[in-house]
Formats: sequence, C-alpha cells, structure tokens
Amino acid sequence: MRALDAARSAGASYADCRISRNRTQTIFTRERQVQALADNETLGFGVRVLVDGAWGFAASRQLTSEEVARVARQAVAQAKANRVAMLRPVTLSPVTATPNGRWRGDWVKTDPFDIAIEDKVALLLAANEAALKVQGARFVNSAMFFLREEKTLATTDGTFVVQTIFRAQPTMTVTAVAPDFSDFQSRQSNDIQPMGRGYEHVVEANLVENATRWATEAVQKLSARPVEVGRYDLVLHPSHLWLTIHEAIGHPTELDRAMQYEANYAGTSFVAPPEKFLGKFKYGPEFMNIQGDRSQPMSLSACGWDDEGVKPEDFLIVKNGVFNDYQTTREQAPWLEWWYAQQGRPVRSHGCSYAQSWADTQFQRMPNVSLMPGETERSWEDIIAATDRGIAIVGDGSFSIDQQRYNAQFGGQLFYEIKGGKIVGMLKDVAYQMQTPTFWNAMDMIGGKASYMLGGAFGDGKGQPSQSNAVSHGCVPTRHRNINVINTGRKA
Repeated sequence: MRALDAARSAGASYADCRISRNRTQTIFTRERQVQALADNETLGFGVRVLVDGAWGFAASRQLTSEEVARVARQAVAQAKANRVAMLRPVTLSPVTATPNGRWRGDWVKTDPFDIAIEDKVALLLAANEAALKVQGARFVNSAMFFLREEKTLATTDGTFVVQTIFRAQPTMTVTAVAPDFSDFQSRQSNDIQPMGRGYEHVVEANLVENATRWATEAVQKLSARPVEVGRYDLVLHPSHLWLTIHEAIGHPTELDRAMQYEANYAGTSFVAPPEKFLGKFKYGPEFMNIQGDRSQPMSLSACGWDDEGVKPEDFLIVKNGVFNDYQTTREQAPWLEWWYAQQGRPVRSHGCSYAQSWADTQFQRMPNVSLMPGETERSWEDIIAATDRGIAIVGDGSFSIDQQRYNAQFGGQLFYEIKGGKIVGMLKDVAYQMQTPTFWNAMDMIGGKASYMLGGAFGDGKGQPSQSNAVSHGCVPTRHRNINVINTGRKA
C-alpha cells in the first residue's frame, strides 16, 4: 500500500506492486555420484506504474518503508523518461478487482522443500543403479528440479491477492554404448513431464522402477534399423506432441510476437497481421480445438490470478480448425477491440501476464496451450491399428524452427515402424520436416478424453532482459498423413 500511495502521489494513473519469495532447488547426479546441488531463495518487490500512457518499473530487495516509497517514485521517474520513445499511449482493458484473494493448488500434497536432500539424493542414486544393471547402459544422469513461489500483488484497481505456486520435475537420461563403440543412443525420461505439483510427483514417477525400462529402450535403440527417407503417416504420442504444439501453435499466437514486439530476440509470427488471420485462417481440420488456459489442475501455468490481477479465463485459440484468438494481457487486449466487437465479446485480457520474479516487469507469457480431445474415444493403440504404413513417435527430442514458427524439424525419443496396423520394429535417426499449417491440416485422427495427458516445459525463454516461465501443453495422440521424414544419422 505504501508503494501504491507513493506512486499515485508522484503522478501515476495506475500502479501495481508485487512482493515475491522464490525458492528453487536442483539436484544433479551421474552414475554413483552427486554432481551438483543448488538451493536458492530470493525475496524482494517490484513496482510498475503508468504515467501519461508510458510504463515505468523499478525493484529492490530491501523491504523497508523508506525503500518502498523511493522505488515507487523511481518507477514514476522511469515512466516519465519513457514517454520520449512512446509510439502510442498504453490503455488497459477493464479488470474485476479482487480485494482479498488467496490461491494455492489444492492438488499439491507435499512441499518438496520439506523433504531432506539426503532422501532425494538416495532416490536418484537408486534409480541410477537400477539403470546401470541393464547390460549396455553405460551412462546415467538424473536430476530433480523444484520451485515454490509465494507472491502478493496489490494494484490501484483494488486488487490484493496472495498465491503459492509449486512446480516439480524429476528427470533421467540413460545412454547406451555399442560393444564396439560404433554407436551410442540415449533415452530421456520425458514420459514423466514437469508438473505444477509437490514432491508427490517425484514419488509417483517411480524412478527406480522406470529406470530399468528407460535403460532397456536405450539399448534397443542401438540395434534399431535406420529409417529410410520418405513420406510416412506419423502417429504422435502426447509425450512428443506437446513440444510441437508449444513451438508451432503456442509461440506464433502470442500477440506481441504477431505485432513485431519480440522480433529482435524471440522472433515474429506467421499468424500476422491479425486482421488477415483472425476468423479466416484454417489452422487445421474442423475437429481441431486449441485451448488457452491457466486452470488445468497440476499444470505448470495454473494460478488464481495473473501478474496483473486478472483472473484467467479459458479461451479457444483455434476453434473448429479456424484461428480464433491470441494470447493477451490488459495492455494487448485493446489492440484487438475490432475483433472482439465483431464477436460480441468484451475487451478483456485472457490473463497471460507473467514475471519470473520480483526483479522483472511482467509481460505477456504463454498460458497452457492444449489440443483438446476428440469426441470419439480413441486411444494411441487404436490409431496405430488404423495406420497401414507409418512411424509412431514417443517422447520429444531435438528440434529446430524458424523465427516465424512456420518451417520446422522435430526428432523424438523412440520410433516404431508401423505396417498393417501393427508395430513391426524399432527405428532410429528419425526426424520429420513440416510447415506449420500443412502439418496441422494433415491431421486426420486424434485421441479421446482417456488418452489426454499433460506435457510441458519447466523453463521457456522470452524477452530482453530474458525471462523464463513454465507452461504445460495438454494433448492426445494424433495421426498426420504423408509427412516428410529424414534420416539424421546419414553422413553427407
């Protein structure tokens, strides 16, 4: 309240103040030893203000009455200086104030920081040992990542909210080496995805039990047949597809990218300008619906309010195959006023504002972006059974994509050849090439509700200075017809 009062007294028409305490912990092991341990905590506050249509921001880790007022005045001075470079004044879309809000995911059972580091290390080393017992498995890396974020936001619009957010990710990579050292293959544990959960996520990951399977699959990849270059029907598992969604739908539908604000670093978007794409562009088939939200239980982007005090809403980015909406903040929503007027919808932020810590100013960041299940209850196995000649891909791997998110290439973890509706063997060195609209319009089958799962990224960078946020992507298995596949192991 001192920050808001000081900002208004100095001339701000709007102000918000965030106080946050972030604690992160990472533990890395390799084979039978601990490689690294990092346990960090940061506490401070940031003040953002609007003066005559220009933003200003300042922050400090000194929580005293005098410092709070000084930083608020500094933010106002920064805003006044920023007016020199202002192209057009910022206007904010309306928001419903929340005067006394509290949020914590009720699915979080165990604070990961209540678990002794010795117990975490013992679990990782036991999983490593299980993997090393598989003949041919030579190297094992495993890790755990945890975050607890406690933040309070107050705004001059009358919002005062307190939230506690947890995230957890256990991970393992097993590398197998051929007896003659002619080849090596790795298997990452990305069927266990990062989640907005507590330590129970690590327990339920069953690392020791799964380590044997991951190691066995790494060894099997050594004797897998190199893929023959050509066009195949691809059957994509959710543990793989989430990344394709992130890169080819999540990023290009960020409104600031579409409006060129991220061109210098994160890139632009092929889904631009908005007036040529909204309601007109066929992103995929009619059964394709892509939802943006921050409400899915256990998802990485779940919260009660975004970092502008907006209660996020579920919205369709792609509706019945047609591009329908961008990700927005309070500043960005008015840019699409003409579109919302056509739709008979109010000009309102979707709640996509985020800052990674008290020291960073909030800006547009991706919410959960998910491919919704089809109406027919269809499984991964059902789609394979319906495919005559194709490749099934499990897990995400290396990828590359251009700055407009139009041309891309994706690898994976496990590749299986499909013939006559059955898996007939394992392949290796597989990557597929795609152009985003062609790829999604080639999708002719998707799974049902029972096959839906959450994938996600613990950290995704954007902005200058760069910030990183965590985001989940729910999806179902899909089939894409006649996609070009290359051999990544072929020598020139």
